[in-house]
Amino acid sequence: MSNLAYAGKTYRFSVDNGVVFHNTYSPDGTTLHYETVAGPDTGASEDVTLNAAEVAPGVFLLGWVEKSGMTVTHAMNLNTFTVHAFWTYDTPEGRIGELHVGTLEGM
Repeated sequence: MSNLAYAGKTYRFSVDNGVVFHNTYSPDGTTLHYETVAGPDTGASEDVTLNAAEVAPGVFLLGWVEKSGMTVTHAMNLNTFTVHAFWTYDTPEGRIGELHVGTLEGM
């Protein structure tokens, strides 16, 4: 993976549900270290392996699986600094999915 515009950068990702993450991408763009800095899971962090593709100039589709089993997909638009995020996770009633939108701010 080369020429990935997000590689080696850190962004503050503010989600429409009030959760805020600091997302730090490895220099080669293949891994992400995220830390939850606001919201119910404040203080949580993890390093994940990314599946990534540039789907249009400056628009990246990123996906990963977390240790908890949560799956996350981001459509990250670095032209507008917005993210459409979809994640799924298990609940006692079964697996559910949520669609969110958020903004990015370089750090």
